[in-house]
Amino acid sequence: MTSNPEGGKTSRIKLILILGIVFIAGVVFTGLFNVGLSATNTTEFCTGCHTMQTPYNELKESEHYSNTSGVHAGCQDCHVPKSFFPKMQAKILAAKDVWHEMLGTIDTPEKYEAYRWKMANRVWDKMKATDSRECRSCHSFDHMDLSSQGRSARNRHGRAEDEGDTCIDCHKGIAHEEPDEPDEEENES
Repeated sequence: MTSNPEGGKTSRIKLILILGIVFIAGVVFTGLFNVGLSATNTTEFCTGCHTMQTPYNELKESEHYSNTSGVHAGCQDCHVPKSFFPKMQAKILAAKDVWHEMLGTIDTPEKYEAYRWKMANRVWDKMKATDSRECRSCHSFDHMDLSSQGRSARNRHGRAEDEGDTCIDCHKGIAHEEPDEPDEEENES
């Protein structure tokens, strides 16, 4: 059996070409993925469905949207984690809202209001489970100047930190109107 030095060189070139193509495809996929992810992480995207106009209008009336310091929070700041894996989980779970919009479950202001209590509780439960992670990307007990707060807020924030409470325990309805709890009969159906 004779060895073919040209055959080995051809195999190496093919391997290098394949690896190069895989690398370029990975870069292109990652770039497109990040562009798509960024596009869905905007207030404009979130409020593209007309049923999101109600919570958006509520946000615009809150301190999180307009305040003396000029700090502004958009939908993504409170509803989308910064870290990759929690962000992906949030995106997957948010797909159900888009799905229900398309199905017509929440496609009118009346239908949206009918489901609002359930949707709000899901968000509050998530925030409680993550120790209000998204709130803490801007707000931190460590950086609060309790001495400049009113007596009630100072006492509550000091106690909350000691007792392990999280932001959402006290601040439901801070950026959106807190929905009315449905009557017992409505809960059973």
